[in-house]
Amino acid sequence: MAHVFVTGGAGFIGSHTVLVLLEAGHRVTVLDNLCNASEAALERVRALTGKPVAFVQGDVRSPQDLDRALADRPDAVIHFAGLKAVGESVEKPLAYYDNNVNGTLRLLEAMARAGCKRMVFSSSATVYGEPDALPIREDAPLRTTNPYGRTKLVIEDMLRDAAAADKNLRAVMLRYFNPVGAHPSGQIGEDPRGAPNNLMPYVMQVAVGRRDKLSVFGGDYPTKDGTGVRDYIHVMDLARGHVAAIDRIVALNDALPSPFAVNLGTGRGYSVLEIVKAASAAVGRALPYAIVARRPGDAAAVYADPTLAKAQLGWEAKLGIDEMCRDAWKWQQQNPNGYSA
Repeated sequence: MAHVFVTGGAGFIGSHTVLVLLEAGHRVTVLDNLCNASEAALERVRALTGKPVAFVQGDVRSPQDLDRALADRPDAVIHFAGLKAVGESVEKPLAYYDNNVNGTLRLLEAMARAGCKRMVFSSSATVYGEPDALPIREDAPLRTTNPYGRTKLVIEDMLRDAAAADKNLRAVMLRYFNPVGAHPSGQIGEDPRGAPNNLMPYVMQVAVGRRDKLSVFGGDYPTKDGTGVRDYIHVMDLARGHVAAIDRIVALNDALPSPFAVNLGTGRGYSVLEIVKAASAAVGRALPYAIVARRPGDAAAVYADPTLAKAQLGWEAKLGIDEMCRDAWKWQQQNPNGYSA
């Protein structure tokens, strides 16, 4: 089994991936600056798995923090650490370039010092922008429409250049779609700071009474019910995808091209109103919403072609919309204020 170094491992996707890594028998060290995460998530992961997780509170932009965390020379890195709100990236683009791009540059330098040659990178379907065709394949044009997505593209290019210069560097770039849900125990889940930027946590905060109603941005898209369609993927499926990527690049004599981009999605889209309906069923009552004006830059429909993930990683999504809403609601019920007491 491998020793895996996980940046941003106390966050939403990171904590679930750490849990699945531990369950698969891997050893894990986490680096997180806790700017949008809680150490309580890792404490709960330890409790759920009965296994240790080494934690270093530090910043991915700090060479000193990275050298300290990489001192045990891990076999591979999963890189989650970064800012991730599209709207905020438009308001604070330089903060996003500093945190996401500069942080990845510092990480690659630290990996070189530690002799670590394998990375699984948390990219995003945002790199595709407004798609020409659906479902979206990995060879679709890359043309994101916001600074957050551009940082992901810059990092993907950085990994391509680094791998061209060092033939021993193995990198898998996971472009995932819309992560939702929570661990089925309800012990770990999504705990956004401030107003949620994504649909599911907002819906669940309405359900638990923290917000009055959901605003649905746009009811006149050319979709089956007029609302935007996205490929929602259960966070546990997503976590399994990261472990599949780690298992693949750690395998001896791996012939996977590097860097290698792969979609992690279900291959089907759900509309906003379908999510609201499924969430209402999970909660046991109708959740209030209002349709408001579209947001600039939002595409009508975005969903993945996940064929390559199955072919190259042996991975496919197993959980559907009912499990996504059930587990998200269980987390929110048990933790109405997230990890805060």
